[in-house]
Amino acid sequence: MSEANQVQGPSLYERIGGDAAVNAAVDVFYGKVLDDYRINRFFAKTDMPKQVEHLKAFMTVAFGGPNNYTGRSLRDGHARLVTMGLNDSHYDAVMEHLGATLHELNVPEDLISEAAALVESVRGEVLGK
Repeated sequence: MSEANQVQGPSLYERIGGDAAVNAAVDVFYGKVLDDYRINRFFAKTDMPKQVEHLKAFMTVAFGGPNNYTGRSLRDGHARLVTMGLNDSHYDAVMEHLGATLHELNVPEDLISEAAALVESVRGEVLGK
């Protein structure tokens, strides 16, 4: 049997707690982001209920759950923010809030590291690099 045909273990999505965990994480995460003076200006004209649903769907897919994401690509979705000055320091703040959120929700450290690596892997795409 080739590697491609071997059965994989549960996805990060399943190991982190599925839909309920992703939904809770996104809600807590955006609370932190919107309270952060370093980055909240990027959300001033954002329809937050719609944005929350987009991120929940995106994180579900990114973590290996069911694909119900219909939004734009990361590059296209963040292009307006890049023109507003979105840069690595802002991405670092987002990463900080993601880690704090997952810690607050008692996600095991190894899963936090795995989630952070996934989010870090798309930094260039988000920042239009």
